[in-house]
Amino acid sequence: MTELSKKRPEFRNINAFKDLTTYRLPLAGWVSILHRASGGLMFLLLPLIVWLFDTSVSSEISYDVFRAAFSAGLGFVPGWFMKLVALALIWAYLHHLIAGVRHLYMDMFHAVSKAFGQSSAIFTLALSIGLTLILGAKLFGLY
Repeated sequence: MTELSKKRPEFRNINAFKDLTTYRLPLAGWVSILHRASGGLMFLLLPLIVWLFDTSVSSEISYDVFRAAFSAGLGFVPGWFMKLVALALIWAYLHHLIAGVRHLYMDMFHAVSKAFGQSSAIFTLALSIGLTLILGAKLFGLY
């Protein structure tokens, strides 16, 4: 039996503890899962997003409260944690946007080949993480 004619494993009854730990999900699959996770994260943190926006644009006094939330903290939540939450929201927004455009492009132009899925997944991850690092550096005052 040659390498090409070897029978590939079939997963009919998947055991979550045995099979899923050995299954290698392709990069395009990870991007798709992260697209859903980023959308869920933004949905769950929507009340915080609305509060941050409202506080930042209401008045000069509320804008000072907004700025203080990231430096001194907010109640029992320290400022560095607020920055980490904001960084997570920045990543979620950027990844969801770029992966969403990727999905729309694949739907519009029927670009569903394995090679395009791999290359567009690499592009999506690199761009979303790169932009997050740049904006995170600004958030944490590195420039």
